Amino acid sequence: MNEIVQILSDDCERSAVEAPARLSDEQCVLRSQRGDPDAFSELVRRYQNKIYRYVLRATGCPEEARDLTQDTFVKAFCQLGRWRPQALFRTWLFRIASNATIDLLRRRQVWNCVPIEEISDAPGHGVDIGTTLDSRDRLAHVIGALSELPPAFRQALLLRELEGMSYAEIAEVLAVAEGTVKSRVARARRMLLARVEAVVES
Repeated sequence: MNEIVQILSDDCERSAVEAPARLSDEQCVLRSQRGDPDAFSELVRRYQNKIYRYVLRATGCPEEARDLTQDTFVKAFCQLGRWRPQALFRTWLFRIASNATIDLLRRRQVWNCVPIEEISDAPGHGVDIGTTLDSRDRLAHVIGALSELPPAFRQALLLRELEGMSYAEIAEVLAVAEGTVKSRVARARRMLLARVEAVVES
């Protein structure tokens, strides 16, 4: 009888603990640091598509994007003890992904265009620079033009337009001044527009 009471009591305690899906990112991180595997799984669920989409458009290669996405979460898990509540988890996670992406691009030094199917079918959030176009051909031109931008400008533009990050957040992700971010985004937009117009007019 005492055993049954204990089981029921344990059940009540478990149900009183808030499910990870209802917690903020920061609360999930704190629970993960205390050893709750469900909390980190929830963070992966929230961000895996966003990280993959960002890395895919930065690298232009679906296979590499999948590997980098997995590496990002492995590194995040291993470095979870270094995270502090003063930093947004999203910003911290994207910084890990950004650093891994830059390392890859420096090693590869080759820019390939992402297959159009991969881009148009990717889950979206925030402003997508391709969604206002009325044809797959024009979208292909945008993706091709995007692939020609220098890495620093491309990353700033993707974080701003694709992820909807503030300039301050992007500055933290890329470890540069906020004014530098604004300059890079503005220049990236101009370069992208010029490349698209050149292709369309040719």
